Amino acid sequence: MPEGVKPKNKLRRQSAYLNIKRTKEAAKRDERFRRKREEAKNPALREERQSRNIPQTIEAKRQWDSENLGDEEDTLGWAIDVERLAKKRKLEQEAAERGEDGADGADGDEGLLEKLKKRDGKAGDEDEDEEMNDDADSMLDSLSDNDNDEDDDASDASSTAPTKPFTTAPKRASSPSAASTATNMDLSPDFLKQKFPAVFNPPDIPKILVTTSINSILHKEAEILASFFPNSTYIRRSAHAHAHKYSVREIAQFATNREYTAVVILMQAHHEKAPDGLDIVVLPSGPHFHFSISNWIEGKKLPGHGVDQGFNPELILNNFRTPLGMLSAHLFKSLFPAQPELLGRTAVTLHNQRDYIFLRRHRYVFRDKRASEKSVTGSDGKPVKGVEDVRVGMQEIGPRATLKLRRIDRGIQWKSGQEWQWKAGMEKQRTRFNM
Repeated sequence: MPEGVKPKNKLRRQSAYLNIKRTKEAAKRDERFRRKREEAKNPALREERQSRNIPQTIEAKRQWDSENLGDEEDTLGWAIDVERLAKKRKLEQEAAERGEDGADGADGDEGLLEKLKKRDGKAGDEDEDEEMNDDADSMLDSLSDNDNDEDDDASDASSTAPTKPFTTAPKRASSPSAASTATNMDLSPDFLKQKFPAVFNPPDIPKILVTTSINSILHKEAEILASFFPNSTYIRRSAHAHAHKYSVREIAQFATNREYTAVVILMQAHHEKAPDGLDIVVLPSGPHFHFSISNWIEGKKLPGHGVDQGFNPELILNNFRTPLGMLSAHLFKSLFPAQPELLGRTAVTLHNQRDYIFLRRHRYVFRDKRASEKSVTGSDGKPVKGVEDVRVGMQEIGPRATLKLRRIDRGIQWKSGQEWQWKAGMEKQRTRFNM
C-alpha cells in the first residue's frame, strides 16, 4: 500500500500501521548494528559519540551566584561553589606572586576555566603517578607508613613483611579522589567557623540525646534512630495526661547539664503514624536545624538487609558544595565519632542531590572479581588502576530516609517568631540549589 494513503477499512489501517512501524524499527536496528561494526573497528568513533550524547539534566544546568554578594550575614543563602572559589583565589594569589600583569586576567571566565582544567589535569597526572608507584592498597599501606619513616635503613625488609594490626583507627578524612563527589571538609569558610563554633569544633566522641515530639508514639523509630547514632540515649518524651510537657529549651538545658553534645528530636506527622521531621539541636546554645523526612523505611523491611553490630561507622559526605552545604556536612560529621571502627566495615552515606539528602547505611566486604564481572570504572569510564581484580560486596542495614533542610534557627527554639538564620522556600528557580 502506498505511503500516505489512509485505507477506509479499520483492519487494513491497523495492518498498514504495523507494517510502517516494523519498517522503521528495522531501519533503526540496521543503523545501530552498522554503527556498532564501525565502532568495533575504530573505538575513537564510540568515544566521540559518547562525548556528544551527554544528557541535559538539572544538575548540568545548575546556576551559581556571582562572587560579590554583599554582607557575610547572608552567607548561607549564597549559591557559590566553595571548592571552585578556593581554587580561583589560589590561582590569583599565585599569579600575584609571580608578578603577572592584569592583561592576562582580562580574558574573562573562559581563561579562568582553562586554567582550572589545566590545574586539575596536572593534579590528576600526579595522582596517577603515585598510584602506579603504590603496589599495595592505600588503606593497608597507610598503616605501615609510620614504621617506614622511623627507620629508613630497614625499609626494604619491612616492605615485604605483613602489616601489623593497629588497635586505634585513624581519624576521619575526606576522600582524596578528585573524580568523586566527596565533600572537601578542609575548605570551610572562616566566617562560618566564627559564626558556628559549636558545629565546626565538635568533641571527638559526641554524646547524643534522642527523643520525640510531644505525645508521639514513634518509640520504635526513635530506638532505631538511637542505634543509628553511636553513643546516643533515647528518652521518651510523652507521658500520662497530667505530666509536665517539657519544651525543647528545657530538654536542651537538661542535656547540657549532663554533658550531652546534641539533641535529636524525631517529629511525627499530624495525621499519620510515621516520621515527618528531624530536629537537631547543637548544645549548649544552638543552632537549631529543622529537617523534613520522607521515604522512611526501617531496616527490617529492606530485602536482604543486614543487622547492626554496634560499630562506629565510617562517614561518607557527598556533594555538599555551598556554604550552607558545608555547614550541614559539618553538622552530620559532629554527630559521629572522629575515629571509626574499620573492623566493623560499616559506612554511613549522606548524599546531597538537588538539596535532598539521601541517608543510607551499609556493610561492605572486599572480594575477588569474578570472570563474569567488569572492573571498577571511574567517572571517565576507564578502569581504576590498582583495583582491576577487586570488587566490593554491599549489604544495606537501614534505616533508609530522605532529608531536606527547611530552617536553621539562631538559638534553641522557644516560641513562634523564632529568629532564623536561614529559611528554605525562598528560591524560585528550579536550577538554583542551596547546598
